[in-house]
Amino acid sequence: MCPKYGWCRPLCFFVLLLTGDARPRWAASCRTTEVSLRAYQPDDFDALYKLDQSCFPRGIAYSKTTLRYFLTLASAECLLAADQDAIAGFILSEVDGALAHIITLDVAEAHRRSGVGTTLLNTAENSLATKGVRTVFLETAVNNHAAVNFWLRHGYIKEGILKRYYLNQIDGYEMKKTLPSAQKQ
Repeated sequence: MCPKYGWCRPLCFFVLLLTGDARPRWAASCRTTEVSLRAYQPDDFDALYKLDQSCFPRGIAYSKTTLRYFLTLASAECLLAADQDAIAGFILSEVDGALAHIITLDVAEAHRRSGVGTTLLNTAENSLATKGVRTVFLETAVNNHAAVNFWLRHGYIKEGILKRYYLNQIDGYEMKKTLPSAQKQ
């Protein structure tokens, strides 16, 4: 049982929950992965750092100091997808009232196109909405077409271009999404 969220479920549970279909259309063209979701624990740091280094080019991936800084913010929320003992992916966000910022969403190469990123994002957005967050924003490189398409598919819109945002060379998109109000239970 996850101490922060009170549950851990395999990915197929969330696919069924979110789509209402045991095998969504996109699943025919990609593999599915059994993962459990849980909150970040300090012992996870080295694995998260290693994953971030593998997901982004040198200079764009976070340094140990910067990643540790974000993870220790009082307003930070980090959710992990674990495949047995390995980290399949994680999403790190920070909350400031009705605004949230997705700091990073990392998925291990072996788990891409399997629904891990979507599950992490949907779960994080639901958690943020229950905290009163109405708007989520993020940045992504304009030349990272897979990431741009992922965010667009999930309802994010391009708000503007951040000139020379990455490595003082690559432009970034600032993207945002308005979340629906959290449903009362």
